[in-house]
Amino acid sequence: MGKSNKLVEVVFKGERRAIYRDRNDLDIVEGEYVIVEAERGLDLGKASLVGSLVRLKRGKGETRSIIRKALPEDMDTYQKNKEKESAAFNVCKDKIKDYNLEMKLVDVEIQFDGSKITFYFTAAQRVDFRELVKDLASVYRTRIELRQIGVRDEAKRISGCGICGRKQCCSAFLNEFEQITTQMAKDQQLALNPSKISGNCGRLLCCMRFENDTYLDIFKNFPPLNCRITLNGKTGTLSFINIFQEKGLVSYDEGGQEWLTPDELRKGVIENVT
Repeated sequence: MGKSNKLVEVVFKGERRAIYRDRNDLDIVEGEYVIVEAERGLDLGKASLVGSLVRLKRGKGETRSIIRKALPEDMDTYQKNKEKESAAFNVCKDKIKDYNLEMKLVDVEIQFDGSKITFYFTAAQRVDFRELVKDLASVYRTRIELRQIGVRDEAKRISGCGICGRKQCCSAFLNEFEQITTQMAKDQQLALNPSKISGNCGRLLCCMRFENDTYLDIFKNFPPLNCRITLNGKTGTLSFINIFQEKGLVSYDEGGQEWLTPDELRKGVIENVT
């Protein structure tokens, strides 16, 4: 087996993903649980992608190793950790109230070997949680990490379905969040209705970002949207472009509409091009 085929993407709780190398020829398939190297100790996750596609997602830096496939007793530990996470969530939530901290607890993740517990939270501003960390460390006698995340990360960890009916892009496959602007919505001829172009996080839909280049490439074949065009003795406005059929809709001043291809539109006289 070639070296490039030994890369495996592993997903953990909260859709946290990382790429590992199978140096022991374990012949891992998607859906199998594996024990991997963590920053300190061991962690357990599920193989979500294997093969050459993983190489395209891999960034720079050293890739940690997959130790072995998970055993039945490992899965028992995994289930026990899930129960501990629920209890730890309630404990931390109560302590946040006790310390009167302006923060919202989102999730708790216990590393497989119990060497670290991570508490994820959101907050409008910086929070001094040093005393809270000390308190939690005294309760659990292990390494405690409080990690502040944004609303998009919160939606990713909670997961859910988008308005398309499919699993959220951030939860399904996105590793990083990129900037999204309302100009992308305009480029894609979407109504600027917040309920239509916002995701569960309340921010602009991630899909607008990675679909935008396709729209722009197709629009290059057309005259500018809303331009005036005279064709076959009739004048009208290019009011809409259907990227799937690759046709533009011309609304004529004298009434009527017509769908035309880019080649047909170029035969007309185009005005008001800015």
